[in-house]
Amino acid sequence: MKSMFKAATTMTLALAMSCAMAQAPQVGTQAPGYFRLAVGDYEVTALFDGYNDLSPKLLQGMSQSQIRALLARRSIETPGVQTAFNAFLVNTGKQLILVDSGAGQCIGATAGQLLSNMQAAGYKPEQVDTILLTHLHLDHVCGLVDGQKQALFSNATVYAAKAEADYWLDPAALAKAPAGAKEFFKIAQQSTAAYVAAGRFKTFSAGESPLPGVVEATLEAGHTPGSTTYRFTSQKQSIVFMGDLVHNLAVQFLHPEVSIGFDVNSQQAINSRQAVFSAAAVSKTWVTAAHLPFPGIGHITAEGKHFQWVPVEYGPYKRAAKVPLIE
Repeated sequence: MKSMFKAATTMTLALAMSCAMAQAPQVGTQAPGYFRLAVGDYEVTALFDGYNDLSPKLLQGMSQSQIRALLARRSIETPGVQTAFNAFLVNTGKQLILVDSGAGQCIGATAGQLLSNMQAAGYKPEQVDTILLTHLHLDHVCGLVDGQKQALFSNATVYAAKAEADYWLDPAALAKAPAGAKEFFKIAQQSTAAYVAAGRFKTFSAGESPLPGVVEATLEAGHTPGSTTYRFTSQKQSIVFMGDLVHNLAVQFLHPEVSIGFDVNSQQAINSRQAVFSAAAVSKTWVTAAHLPFPGIGHITAEGKHFQWVPVEYGPYKRAAKVPLIE
């Protein structure tokens, strides 16, 4: 009798557990890829477009064994290093500005999430009035049209440094480009064509601002001839958009002298990285990067000739009052 009761009890518990599990099936999806940060009166929204795996062999200036050792310190032992594609919205209250447009469909199934994450964040592409490009590599411009001929941001004017546009968008440059690089020039031209045709692609020279009084643009050549950083300031708080000054978290902060194979001029890129890192460490300003782990927002600290990345912590968008210190 006792054994029958025990068996019945066991079966009842098993059925109860089975029902409980059935009531909470696994979801199998990730949270929307956006992150919000207040910078003074400005609202900055990081948008995740996707990722790609980059080979550590692209990193130059150290032996592969040294690079692998640095990656291993962060438990990265896979053949490729997952590298994010981040874009950013800046809402000034009067303008909605997109910094870079992501890789779109140019990379494949792992990217092209910019628009869905923008909409999840509460914005629509037609609300964007300005797009600032840090440079014209495909993972920054493909999202402008994302495989289509028409502009996805129907009301936006696109800005890039004149040196950058001259390098990538001149038809003669495409003709002279090495066979292995022609596709990059072609994609840059195809991605901007609809905006150029509509008179909504504009350039600015070194020392100029695409939006005077709103953003400060600084030429940081090396990765490309016209690579540009953008600084927004509100209520004495600033945020700098670094673009592709850094690609690898595990290596290039500790060793900013390490370049990447995509750099047009590696020594210029190294100089630009060290200058921007040093300035950010001194000023303690917010910085963003297109390829650091999402959301790609944080601070940089200096330790001698080395640097550290301090990522932003998830928390309330705005604090109504200062939270008391618990000791």
